[in-house]
Amino acid sequence: MPSNALDRLTALLADDLQSVNRTIVARMESPVALIPQLAGYIVASGGKRVRPLLTLAAARLCGHKGTRHIGLAAAVEFIHTATLLHDDVVDESDLRRGQASANELFGNQPSVLVGDFLFARAFQLMVEDGSLAVLKTLSDASAVIAEGEVLQLSASNDIGTSEDTYLRVVRAKTAELFAAACAVGGLVADAPEDQTAALFDYGAQFGMAFQLVDDVLDYSARQARLGKTIGDDFREGKITAPVLIAVARGTAEERRFWYRTLQEQRQEDGDLDQAIELIRRHGAREEIVARARDYGNAALAALERLPGHPLRSALHDVVAFCIDRDF
Repeated sequence: MPSNALDRLTALLADDLQSVNRTIVARMESPVALIPQLAGYIVASGGKRVRPLLTLAAARLCGHKGTRHIGLAAAVEFIHTATLLHDDVVDESDLRRGQASANELFGNQPSVLVGDFLFARAFQLMVEDGSLAVLKTLSDASAVIAEGEVLQLSASNDIGTSEDTYLRVVRAKTAELFAAACAVGGLVADAPEDQTAALFDYGAQFGMAFQLVDDVLDYSARQARLGKTIGDDFREGKITAPVLIAVARGTAEERRFWYRTLQEQRQEDGDLDQAIELIRRHGAREEIVARARDYGNAALAALERLPGHPLRSALHDVVAFCIDRDF
């Protein structure tokens, strides 16, 4: 039995998702041995395929009977995976989802170049689909994601970063691909324009909620007790919503702590525990989850503009599940 809403959505789309996975494996092939080796490592290293699932669900929800959504869901996953490879190089990450990052194992240069390869594969799949509307949607999203990366880099390790800048980064880096992944499902189904717009809105709002909660989970003491990796954002000096709230509400001494650990990147044993305590003390978790719930409610309102369907119910439940992930 599926254990949660995401598992239920996956079960509803199991055949389509298997086809996507076969497409991903086939399109990672290359006579250059390092490409499938590195790409296979990052693709297989975890993750729930949330973004391609959104493409599959949107297409089926809008009545698509063909297979165009399979290649496009694979393209969405390739875009996402390429950004992960590039992100980890830029952030000098040595871990991803609790495992060694690709750049830690294979080096920065191969990671960047294989990320470029996956972007190229994604665009091949888009061109093969033949729809200029699909190509525009996903290429526009790719450009916005890249802009978000540069914006995040410009704000990196700066505890004076504004909340507006933080939200712009989240919209660009996460919400945009969620939105595009949903919209292309409507496009391949030849759904009415208002339905495709509703899918885009659902994805955009869901993406905002998803990332806000992810940022909280990185400082969750409960996650640590459950044996899940936390503190990646802290170690990399990322300025996320929990930090912004703790800095704004903190004392001068607390702000000096954040300046030392995030801006100067001088971290000592026990600093992560202190960061978690400061975020708890200032109610950051509760406030961010409440904001995520607002975005989630906006996503659910967008869903109401779509036809009744078991997949619509599944997409509804996935929003609640992702917001209420175990803290």
